[in-house]
Amino acid sequence: MNNKIRYTDEDLEFGEIVEDFLPPPEKLTLKGIKIQIPVELTEKNLSFLKQEANRNNISYQNLIELIINEYIEQHGQNFT
Repeated sequence: MNNKIRYTDEDLEFGEIVEDFLPPPEKLTLKGIKIQIPVELTEKNLSFLKQEANRNNISYQNLIELIINEYIEQHGQNFT
């Protein structure tokens, strides 16, 4: 099996230039240290969270974290 790559002397075609979509460095933050905590939920609420998480292709634990983060943002708390 002798598959050699053949190189040619042709002009390269460059793709289109896209707008910079990354945030500026000062807006990039490292994730905080996560601490596991026990949480008690009703069966109904846990079932709902699992269904919503499944619909959005994320784990229900991540969905709970997103909900808590959004709640804290909405109420003006800025914990570091």
